Amino acid sequence: MEGLTRHYGPVVALDGLDLTLAPGELVALLGPSGCGKTTTLRLLAGLEDANAGTITVGGRDITGQPTSKRDMGMVFQAYSLFPHMTVRQNVAFGLRLRRVSPAERDRRALEMLDLVGLSAQADRYPHQISGGQQQRVALARALAIEPQVLLLDEPLSALDAKVRAQLRDQIRRIQLEVGITTLFVTHDQEEALAIADRVGVMRDGRLEQLAPPTDVYSRPATPFVAEFVGLTNRLAGTVSGGTVTVRGRDLPLVDLSAPAGPATALVRPEAVTLASDSSGESGPLTGTVISSTFLGATSRVTVDLGDTTILAQLATSDAAALPAGSRVALAIRPDPVLVSADAPITDEV
Repeated sequence: MEGLTRHYGPVVALDGLDLTLAPGELVALLGPSGCGKTTTLRLLAGLEDANAGTITVGGRDITGQPTSKRDMGMVFQAYSLFPHMTVRQNVAFGLRLRRVSPAERDRRALEMLDLVGLSAQADRYPHQISGGQQQRVALARALAIEPQVLLLDEPLSALDAKVRAQLRDQIRRIQLEVGITTLFVTHDQEEALAIADRVGVMRDGRLEQLAPPTDVYSRPATPFVAEFVGLTNRLAGTVSGGTVTVRGRDLPLVDLSAPAGPATALVRPEAVTLASDSSGESGPLTGTVISSTFLGATSRVTVDLGDTTILAQLATSDAAALPAGSRVALAIRPDPVLVSADAPITDEV
């Protein structure tokens, strides 16, 4: 996709988007509502026309072609299965439109159902299977036509958390097994980071960063990416000589070209550790536990430092030893951090 632009009246949904997917790659687009994720998918599928820009697949310009000529498989947020057809008939539907012989249609449909683990449900109707199973049928139907590109438009958002995690892992397994180039649109950060080869973070119709999940999280390209992906503490600091000094600690910078002077350092909660402090002395890295949020194996602890608050993410066993009201001493791990040159924030996290 090169220079893709899409306007809805005065609203700019896509603003010159450039995005290239390698063969067999899974790219996830992530961003807030209205950033252009679904518009990108719809332009690629041919469901809408771009105001400007080109779309090329395998060296072939498909910008002006209708949806039926684009060789795309699409899975929607709503399962969109035909209620009067069996699971097998739903999966074979695209093949029937392509005038594939009945015997080959049936063989291919059963092969796809086996791939998604639903062979035993082949002769049931959609209302006789669960939501997670229906979404797997929709995936099998999209794959049955052997498309060049698979498009996934928030396919898991209607499912409960446990089923969503299971199906997410299944989609990744199937995508790797089939080796199909895939564009996955989601608003769920965990989903995007868990299954994508690269994650594209969008904002106002543009890509802020396109990189492997570990880079997006640990080396965000912009303050927006740092704050959108995961939780981030915003702490007042001073930039000088490739480091930022935060509450008396020097932290290395992600971007060594950051200008010297006051800045806001973006520090991840997992880079903050706590220890009980009974000395009674005050300092820039001592404070009082306000609250602790249980998240299973980990807990998120909020600490009042006097002039600001800070979040720390700890093992639950460690957090349990520091109930609300405990005096604690903090340490900040020297991970590279991003800084924002806006006015330092001193009263919020």
